[in-house]
Amino acid sequence: MADEVILLDYWVSPFGMRVRIALAEKGIKHEYREEDLRNKSPLLLQMNPVHKKIPVLIHNGKSICESLIAVQYIDEVWNEKSPLLPSDPYQRSQARFWADYVDKKIYEVGRNLWTKKGEEQEAAKKEFIEALKLLEQELGDKTYFGGDKIGFVDVALIPFYTWFKGYETFGNINVEKECPKFIAWAKRCMQVESISKSLPDQDK
Repeated sequence: MADEVILLDYWVSPFGMRVRIALAEKGIKHEYREEDLRNKSPLLLQMNPVHKKIPVLIHNGKSICESLIAVQYIDEVWNEKSPLLPSDPYQRSQARFWADYVDKKIYEVGRNLWTKKGEEQEAAKKEFIEALKLLEQELGDKTYFGGDKIGFVDVALIPFYTWFKGYETFGNINVEKECPKFIAWAKRCMQVESISKSLPDQDK
């Protein structure tokens, strides 16, 4: 029996982009359904009754909620192609740690760049650059966080790159000047087909 895979998503969501990249990287055929977040579909409310949020991955009628959990699920179920998490338990724990860091730091602090003003925005700017510099350290001399190929941390982090133009415009910040290594990594990622096809244009 063929797998039925549906993704409930919204085009601008970096969390949805993660799931899109993972599906594309594994070559999984799926149906993409764009949600109207002001008027959520009955299917979304039924499949994610707790948070009522996108993205929701539906695999053969069962729902998987929360983007990092969905990406791990995809990696485990379709494990014969393009592994995203390392096989070594310690390295796997580290990948999960950094993906969690992305959620707690990059998303939260990035949002403050365009929602805060004055001193609060200046503090957010400093914190954002510090967070990126820490990620640069973790990347080291590797091509991707996953090594020679994209991995779990790359999939967790790269969607936020689509928001950088917004961060830079509203936050009055030049990320490339402050974190050239990070931007070089992002540009390498954007040459990977599963990523470039899954992310919307920055200007949009």
